[in-house]
Amino acid sequence: MLKFLKGVVGSSGGIKDLPYNIGEPYSSTWGSWTHFRGTSKDDNSPVSIFSLTCTSAQDGRLAAARNGAKRLRTVRHPNVLSFLHSTEAEIMEGSLVKPTIYIVTEPVMPLEEKIKELNLQGTQRNEYYAWGLHQIAKAVSFLNNDCKLVHGNICLASVVVTQSLDWKLYAFDVLSEFDGSVEDATGPMMQFEWLVGTQYKPIELAKNDWTAIRKSPPWAIDSWGLGCLMYELFSGVKLLRTEELRNTACIPKSLLPDYQRLLGSAPSRRLNSSKLIGNSDFFQNKLVETIQFMEVLNLKDSVEKDSFFRKLPSLAEQLPRQMVFKKLIPELASALEFGSAPASALNPFLKLGSWLPSEEFDTKVLPTVIKLFVSNDRGIRVGLLQHIDQFGAALSTQVVDEQVFPHVANGFSDTSAFLRELTLKAMLALAPKLSQRTITGSLLKYLSKLQVDEEPAIRTNTTILLGNIAAYLNEATRKRVLINAFTVRALRDGFAPARAAGIMALIATSSHYDAMEIATRILPHLVVLTVDSDSDVREKAFQATQQFLQIIKQYHAKLETGDTEAANTFTPANASASLLGWAMSSLTLKGKASEQDSGAPITSTATVTIAPNSSSVENPVSSMVRNPPPRLSSNFEQSDHPAPPSPTSTDGWGEFDENEAMTGDDDKDGWDDMDAADDPTPPALARIQAAQQKPVQSQKPIVNSTLADRERFPSTTTGSIDKVSSLDDDPWAAIAAHSPETTVKPLGAPLHSINRLSAPPTMQQGKHVSLESLLGVKGTSTGKLHVANPVKGHGRTAPMKLGAQRVNRS
Repeated sequence: MLKFLKGVVGSSGGIKDLPYNIGEPYSSTWGSWTHFRGTSKDDNSPVSIFSLTCTSAQDGRLAAARNGAKRLRTVRHPNVLSFLHSTEAEIMEGSLVKPTIYIVTEPVMPLEEKIKELNLQGTQRNEYYAWGLHQIAKAVSFLNNDCKLVHGNICLASVVVTQSLDWKLYAFDVLSEFDGSVEDATGPMMQFEWLVGTQYKPIELAKNDWTAIRKSPPWAIDSWGLGCLMYELFSGVKLLRTEELRNTACIPKSLLPDYQRLLGSAPSRRLNSSKLIGNSDFFQNKLVETIQFMEVLNLKDSVEKDSFFRKLPSLAEQLPRQMVFKKLIPELASALEFGSAPASALNPFLKLGSWLPSEEFDTKVLPTVIKLFVSNDRGIRVGLLQHIDQFGAALSTQVVDEQVFPHVANGFSDTSAFLRELTLKAMLALAPKLSQRTITGSLLKYLSKLQVDEEPAIRTNTTILLGNIAAYLNEATRKRVLINAFTVRALRDGFAPARAAGIMALIATSSHYDAMEIATRILPHLVVLTVDSDSDVREKAFQATQQFLQIIKQYHAKLETGDTEAANTFTPANASASLLGWAMSSLTLKGKASEQDSGAPITSTATVTIAPNSSSVENPVSSMVRNPPPRLSSNFEQSDHPAPPSPTSTDGWGEFDENEAMTGDDDKDGWDDMDAADDPTPPALARIQAAQQKPVQSQKPIVNSTLADRERFPSTTTGSIDKVSSLDDDPWAAIAAHSPETTVKPLGAPLHSINRLSAPPTMQQGKHVSLESLLGVKGTSTGKLHVANPVKGHGRTAPMKLGAQRVNRS
């Protein structure tokens, strides 16, 4: 006997043929069944396990249980309990062998216990009951009208609730076919009707009037059961006697007429469950309509979808919160993942998700958000970037670095200025979670290109972002990038707010510069801006100059006392006190020449907010105010975020040698500072030439053109490609270069010099040949060019425009 028991029961106490673990039982279930919590032995996923133990093989409940297991396996409907597995076993109790049936289904909970757990009141309770009754009525209609089956015992105990709060019908022990045309037909209904409680039986079934039952419609018995279910729901107590159904005080008025028709004394006049769904006003409420819309979302057009999702956030506040958490949010997530929901669904999805506890947010919202970053839909991408502050903090470092940033980075090179701007601002939330390899090898390359973007607001915000993420760069990268980006690029920008942003970024990051860098590389550029054409830039330049001079004075005082170590580690009191605020939106700035020229007047009443050191300074610019996003905490220090040394980088700021960085020698990275002795406000043409031409390395003498030369150098395309390739490796190095030297031809130039115009010059890769030397012109202080007495019959015969001067060669 012990060997037999070991064969039936596994070593862990589970059934041998049952690949599930049986847990704690629920307190209520239908009939003689016991409802257990359970888990799968394979993946530990939750399930429900129903078991029925009979006294012997002749027990009548055993045949009914087998009928219920067979019916549950074969009947499939969204509102019928989903069957997973079943088995039979024999359990030894003393000297008796008791047959036991196990049925495994999806994880569910008895409706009676779920109602107590939710504890809904008032309108929300009625709306939830309406949704549940709507589902059970659909299941009953499917059995009666489509399958010609009769359930026979619909009541509170025969309904269970899933994890998403959907109601499902089960307890199919008495389920049988309805065949009114065969008078002698027998089935489970006649065999097992004794399993149905007397209080739940309609009059004809209580009298065993099978003739009347066969003549009645298929839904007669189950319509009566639906009435019993309604009574138990709204009264809050179990039905004990049939007479209690006459007490209608607890039934909602909108449902009362249908309730009375379901419990009609004449079977043929009872209400069909299919008509109950369509005709009753009780089922027309916000919860039912919202969930029904989500279930048929694929059938709706774009106008209906947009209107629905615009109203959903305010509508969800009126719905039962648990229904939002367990039903609406999963439905939204599924619709977004599979593409049935438009981009407008992302906003309500994130808003509803923000109501979840942090643990549930990580499991129900974040996985969908991460998948959506792969989407090519611009609407989805814009929505993710606009709301990244809502979920960015919950993303792990590994997820951001490996799954999110590679897709977000595509926005840096997008043709839409709005998307580029949103991508830029999103980095404020993502940068703290990026690895140093990603920052130096990828992010800084994109930022170097955005600092020369055609949109002035994007250039300005790029400078602000660099100031905000400076603490996340390692020391070597900071020395190579910050000063070059703020002085060589930002302080020389033609857009006044961009210059102001560069000044404030220098102030906010002043703790990262030593005294030698301040004196030789920062102050010379700041002093030039004290005579800037824009008053706000001048004010900020004076403020920054005074602050950096105070740092130098304190450094000098430390040196006088002989405390050089303290002098080198001095940190200003207000350095990095807060993050810089975003400047403006790029949507309203189209990069007009009049707006970007430093000498052009800026006339507008709109303001730009650039907030250094927890203060705001307002500048009049030609744009609308863009409200800054919520700022990240600024209480971070270098010691809190240790960064490994940066490898050799090609991020747009040039190559860097750590040994040279310690001595302040930054010549090799292409970010040499402009000579402060030069004209601080060069003409527009000279500035453009300085920005577009590379420095002269060496110049090869130009000889007279020959036919062989023309064949050897048919065009200058090769030289152009080499130049572009060089700029790709170091796109900001060109801006840091001095203006190229030019060669002016004398008035009496020999004829063979003019003949050189007929053939392209001979050039070497990386060598600069000035335009003036080719044309034989002089440069003037106004930036215009004059031809030095050209000879007729040589060179170009068509007029040529150069700058604002028309040059005639005839």
